[in-house]
Amino acid sequence: MKMSQLALAALIAAGSPTLVMAQTPPTAVSAPADGALDALIADYETYLKTVDPFSASGEGDVEAMGRVPDLSRAFELAQRAPLEGFVRRLDAIDPASLSHAGAINHAFLLYSLKRSIEGLDYDPSRLAFDSEGGPGTWALYVGGGTRLNSVAEAERYIQRIRGFGDIYAQTTDNARRGLDTGMVQARSVTQSAVALARNDVAIAPNDEPLLKPFATLPATVPQAEKDRLRTEGAAAVAAVIAPARQAWLTFLETDYLPKAPVEPGIGNRPGGKALYAYLVRGHTTTDLTPEQIHQIGLDEVARIRARMEVEMRAAGWTGDFAGFLNFLRTDPQFYATSREQLLEKASEMAKRADGGLPALFATLPRLPYDVQPVPAQIEENYTTGRYNSGSMQNGIPGHYIVNTSKLDQRPLYELPALTLHEAVPGHHLQIALQQEGGGQPYFRRQANVTAFTEGWGLYSEYLGEEMGFYRTPYERFGRLSYEMWRACRLVADTGLHWLGWNEEQARACFRDNSALAPHNIETELQRYIGWPGQATAYKIGEIRLREIRERAERELGPKFSIRSFHDALLVEGPLPLALLDQRMDTWIAEQKTK
Repeated sequence: MKMSQLALAALIAAGSPTLVMAQTPPTAVSAPADGALDALIADYETYLKTVDPFSASGEGDVEAMGRVPDLSRAFELAQRAPLEGFVRRLDAIDPASLSHAGAINHAFLLYSLKRSIEGLDYDPSRLAFDSEGGPGTWALYVGGGTRLNSVAEAERYIQRIRGFGDIYAQTTDNARRGLDTGMVQARSVTQSAVALARNDVAIAPNDEPLLKPFATLPATVPQAEKDRLRTEGAAAVAAVIAPARQAWLTFLETDYLPKAPVEPGIGNRPGGKALYAYLVRGHTTTDLTPEQIHQIGLDEVARIRARMEVEMRAAGWTGDFAGFLNFLRTDPQFYATSREQLLEKASEMAKRADGGLPALFATLPRLPYDVQPVPAQIEENYTTGRYNSGSMQNGIPGHYIVNTSKLDQRPLYELPALTLHEAVPGHHLQIALQQEGGGQPYFRRQANVTAFTEGWGLYSEYLGEEMGFYRTPYERFGRLSYEMWRACRLVADTGLHWLGWNEEQARACFRDNSALAPHNIETELQRYIGWPGQATAYKIGEIRLREIRERAERELGPKFSIRSFHDALLVEGPLPLALLDQRMDTWIAEQKTK
């Protein structure tokens, strides 16, 4: 869920310090030094649950359900001391003295801590909102992702509603600090945030997303208690949230928008290039420079374009590439005629994808997922689809959400790739397995490694070819168009934030090389402008995952098992790419001995 990432950016962002893991032989047996590491990790878990109550409540912590994270700059800076304390304790433990599992935990935790400390000096929280909104959108996520199983949980949740007043105030302070230092979102991004803030102010009491969880209270709770709790929740919304929404809108319209520059890239802001390089290192978990990533993108665009030409001819098109794109974007046969039809098609594809999993995976998660529309309050500026994680402990399924607005901009030939990416074998499968990793410490179950997670999502689109999921040349072209979309992200994101491109320069790659609909292109451009660096993670991660698989197939030959390989990638949870390489090299070596 995006809220946790934005709220705790300085703490849990992945980054680029060198990863060194002792080359100890893999074993399930603990080494003597593991005890000291386990004690440190236990203390770190307590710390994480304190600063990230959203993740803690997702694992069933009722006390955490009453809290929200502290987003203030003062609190953020105060984390330097405890983070550096954990680093000192880790430095006192020799990785070579640890078991294989302990060495991985040591390397990953040290990496995460150093990344967090480095981020304190860049102050990325000054970019306090993006094109998909700010605290109002975060509240929508919380309302939609909460299930209340008892009176105690409901009373805690009412405390959380009241706490959202602090989130609004602290977000405003962070954005104002951005104004004061010149780290300001572009005008186009700000206009999108303003539109969403206006929607929030106009929410009718009966449509209040923060009150929806009260309907999930079990039948064992007396109706009088249910009524009391909902009344108290509604009072908290009226007293705290409604005025906070209005104050946020007023700030954006009166203070922020007049100072928001037209130029889109943060490289145009004071200190922006250094911040962007830091963000890119974090999202990709590599030391690649923006220039290198830009070139990788150009190379991928050329490679994918050649494959798209093949599928275009397979579809029977005899004209040029631009004409084929226009045909795909405008012919009614490729578009649903109602919101319900689009959601039904996505649901059918999701269930069909479920059936393809046993052939590719030996271990599957227990948590199911559903298919839902993007909430109407945010659909206008929202991406075409997304996955929101669930919680087995709290009785919440994962959510594959599909944007059912603007049907003439949601082509059906893209829907198979979208479904594989967001549902299974993509985000739901990977994230649910991560959450259910009972043998992993809390920080591993909650880790946000964008290059791994989004790289896996894009790799899952490719797996659709092996699953026989794409049934027509149009759907195969749609898959390639989605891959082209991610290649163009490398080009456009670095172009905008590093090379000083304007929007039209960035737009051209998507318009001329992919079949993305015009509205989607515009929505995505604003997303990249407002969320610098994140878009680079997808292709960089997918390239590495496919390289690892090719290496395993080459070295193992007939011993290679795709089901065992995928389990080795997923069951232990995501890792930064360099550490993932080490783990998978160890797995390959193990398989050779069998």
